[in-house]
Amino acid sequence: MKGSLQFIGNATVLIRYNGFTLLTDPNFLHRGQLAYLGYGLASRRLADPAVEIEDLPPLDAVVLSHMHGDHWDRVARRGLDKATPIITTTAAAGRLRRGGFRASVGLEEWQQHELRGPGGLVKITALPAKHATGLAEALLPPVIGTMLEFCNRDERVELTMHISGDTLLDRRLDAIPRRFPDIDLAVVHLGGTKLLGTLLVTMDGEQGAAWVDLIHPHTVVPVHYDDYTVFSSPLDDFRHHIEQAGLSGNVVYLEKGEIRELAPHHLVR
Repeated sequence: MKGSLQFIGNATVLIRYNGFTLLTDPNFLHRGQLAYLGYGLASRRLADPAVEIEDLPPLDAVVLSHMHGDHWDRVARRGLDKATPIITTTAAAGRLRRGGFRASVGLEEWQQHELRGPGGLVKITALPAKHATGLAEALLPPVIGTMLEFCNRDERVELTMHISGDTLLDRRLDAIPRRFPDIDLAVVHLGGTKLLGTLLVTMDGEQGAAWVDLIHPHTVVPVHYDDYTVFSSPLDDFRHHIEQAGLSGNVVYLEKGEIRELAPHHLVR
């Protein structure tokens, strides 16, 4: 098996490919615990993660879209090896370095960081994302999407994977498919997250389906839709809009804990 993808819960995914092991948005709080979102806001977790942090394999890096308590929590802060590189926003990287994660790397939009190993390399590119509209955007932590390009020893790309990060559908995302027109796999953050009950800060089902149509990956795996009380748009909402748009053939729905094989240029269905 060339590699695998495992959905752990919320936006946490374990990716193994070509000798690399990467973890996205580590969230290992248990059911009933609070994730802190800033400004006194919090959300209660509704389900346990499928994997405990102490059961993770050694990691080559963590890919962190932004610094919110449901993406980087106190369990991750205490339990992860502080020598692990955390690839994230410049703002989050500064906080992480001050907290002892000295290998943290902050990227601005379109900046790239490379990890090299005996089997090849992975290029990690920071992509546009928009966590809120209007003035609210300035109150939330900066967020990035990421593109992971897994390359063989000859530096030829074998697998291209996009992680949306917490974003709304926005015109600045139009540049992503122009820059990366052939995306093998995309992991999309959904949930229709609402802060204070009204402020939408992640895509709901309708926006998520439009995002799939825009980004146009060969395969999509939805995450980040039912783990917290702030989510307003269940997975069935996304499924409904995906079916209406005629995009059902692009989507693979994973149960928490489920593992799927990754092979060059595709996720094995």
